Amino acid sequence: MNRLATHVNVGKGIRLADQWLTPALEIPGVRWVVLAVGAVTGLVVMTTPFNWFGQLMFMLLCWGLSLVLRRLPGRYPSLALAAISLLAMGRYAWWRLTSSIEFDSVIESVLGYGLLAAEAYTWLVVVLGFIQTAWPLHRRPAELQGGPASWPTVDVYIPTYNEPLSVVRTTVLASMALDWPKDKVKVFILDDGRREEFRAFAESMGVGYIVRPDNNHAKAGNLNHALGKTDGELVAIFDCDHIPTRSFLTTAVGWFQRDQKCAMLQTPHHFFSPDPFERNLGTFRRVPNEGALFYGLIQDGNDFWNATFFCGSCAVIRRGPLMEVGGIAVETVTEDAHTALKLHRRGYTTAYINETQAAGLATESLSAHVGQRIRWARGMAQIFRVDNPFLGKGLTLWQRICYANAMVHFFFGLPRLVFLTAPMAFLFFEWHIINAGAIMIALYVLPYILQSNIANAHVQGEHRHTFWAEVYETVLAWYVALPTSVALINPRLGKFNVTAKGGLVDEPYFDWVISRPYTVLVLLNFAAFGMGLLRLFFWNTEETATVLLNLLWTVYSILMLGAALGVASEARQVRRMHRVATQLPATLYQDDGSVLQALCIDFSMTGVGLQLPEGTLLAVGDKVQVGLWRNDTECTFPATVMLHRGQNATGLQFDPMTREQQIDLVQCTFARPDTWRQWNDSHDTDRPLHGLQEIAQLGVLGYRKFWTSLMDSARSRWPFRNQRRQKGLQA
Repeated sequence: MNRLATHVNVGKGIRLADQWLTPALEIPGVRWVVLAVGAVTGLVVMTTPFNWFGQLMFMLLCWGLSLVLRRLPGRYPSLALAAISLLAMGRYAWWRLTSSIEFDSVIESVLGYGLLAAEAYTWLVVVLGFIQTAWPLHRRPAELQGGPASWPTVDVYIPTYNEPLSVVRTTVLASMALDWPKDKVKVFILDDGRREEFRAFAESMGVGYIVRPDNNHAKAGNLNHALGKTDGELVAIFDCDHIPTRSFLTTAVGWFQRDQKCAMLQTPHHFFSPDPFERNLGTFRRVPNEGALFYGLIQDGNDFWNATFFCGSCAVIRRGPLMEVGGIAVETVTEDAHTALKLHRRGYTTAYINETQAAGLATESLSAHVGQRIRWARGMAQIFRVDNPFLGKGLTLWQRICYANAMVHFFFGLPRLVFLTAPMAFLFFEWHIINAGAIMIALYVLPYILQSNIANAHVQGEHRHTFWAEVYETVLAWYVALPTSVALINPRLGKFNVTAKGGLVDEPYFDWVISRPYTVLVLLNFAAFGMGLLRLFFWNTEETATVLLNLLWTVYSILMLGAALGVASEARQVRRMHRVATQLPATLYQDDGSVLQALCIDFSMTGVGLQLPEGTLLAVGDKVQVGLWRNDTECTFPATVMLHRGQNATGLQFDPMTREQQIDLVQCTFARPDTWRQWNDSHDTDRPLHGLQEIAQLGVLGYRKFWTSLMDSARSRWPFRNQRRQKGLQA
């Protein structure tokens, strides 16, 4: 199949499509006719009954065609793979609804329909997701029009509440260095913590400092208060740990000049520190993180449908439309997405540029990460309840679908818990919650799973590796299930919680509190697996295939839960200022007048790592000057040699610097326009089977960490028993 794919002329096919298909689809009504014909054809394929042999042939034909299509570049093969995946899913859904829901007892009916509802949820998400990402726009920055004197005025907002000044300082310095006329940009610290050291810092840097008498509506209220105190035509918003590059405004503002209806432009949220998944599982910069799919693919897909979401930071908003909708939304705790929804209802356009123009800190601990996701989940459920995108005026069908999918996504909690426990019904109690033979179940569910993974690997693989969505959802399922359900019933319940940044993890530890739900699920799944083995050999020997199918399902759940336990095993995080790996030219000036050409291999606001020429001798404690470049200008910074890392690598710590030197340092490092351009090049290629193997290995490692922590905890609780045991062994 791979060799066959090399003989397919994709370029010629795309040219023919652009020559004939695209003009035809521009004729009014033709798109809807094509969509209707495609839908009818799809329904015929999905609902045609097959015996086991026919379904097997269908699976093999789809698989063979997909193996060719997955090797072809471009959007048309992606759409074809999505279509095949939808057909396989549709056949499975039709079979489930017509051939597998006759139950023998009330309890089987309740559990069976519960599983069917969970599956229906996944089918809905798959359909909406394929529509949302059907044709990513890949918008490029628009050229600025006119001279600098005609460019709009910009207010830069940096809201903060309880973050340390060490985190906020870099963002402020980078904002002060934005490539924009100095008389047309003003930087403001919005301090909801009302701290004197922040006021003093703002005065020393010459930036604005705004506080308010209360903390009503949290971040949204903070921003709205600032809107009443400033008057810039545009407002750029950065979370206090998101450091903008100096090209941020020159990249973003052009679209506001080109499109007078453009109310908001969003850029990606990029994190230069590992999140808990990346740090605790050791996947940092190898496997795309949890947010990479949203900012790498989904937002580009939203942009095609004019449905780009405002994400609260790294964005620019036009003041006029924002004030027209009453400022930042305060009705829900996800004020950003709700604000974008209000702007779209008024007929304004939005834009997304998938170029990293700012970078910040990821959550340091799993508990903080879970808390942040709970807020997002509750907020999206609140919007779904109080401002449902399917209701009300002002949105196109496609905008409604994009918003609905974003909101429905966060209801994954209950379905994921159902999937983690469903096999137990048969293994513990011999309840048949899918009333069909194991062979037929496999013949229908395997094409669905296989085709979905092939399509997702082709469409999403660069941004999310196969099977990793299950890991993320397994970790979060228990914690988002209740808030989303409660928000649907009473959207007023719950409060805004601030995600802490810049914290430390002094020593590795196992988070017993956050892992409690996984521990219970692990014990239940292992017990179910043991029962399954007994049924396989003693109790249900006449239902071997059914037992094996449920055992396989349970093993998969056990591995996913093991990876969740691995995330709960917190690794050390002792750097408050994270070092960013890089490759930058540098110069080292020594006190004796010698000059060395070096390579900067990492940097932070407190120090740098340099790769020195072979044979260079520097003593710990030596005072030096480090030269780094901003365009064609070299800037020097005082530093002290702190340690030798081996292989001619040396770590230096910066000495106290002047205000100008601090701004220069930010411009030479974090604020360089190309700082984050090659960041994702280190990601591994998505290979589904290899990915499943890696997750299985991480699951086993998670159980090993869990067992080690359990033994350590037991020893700390019963030290006297351990001492007696040690004495006995010595005797």
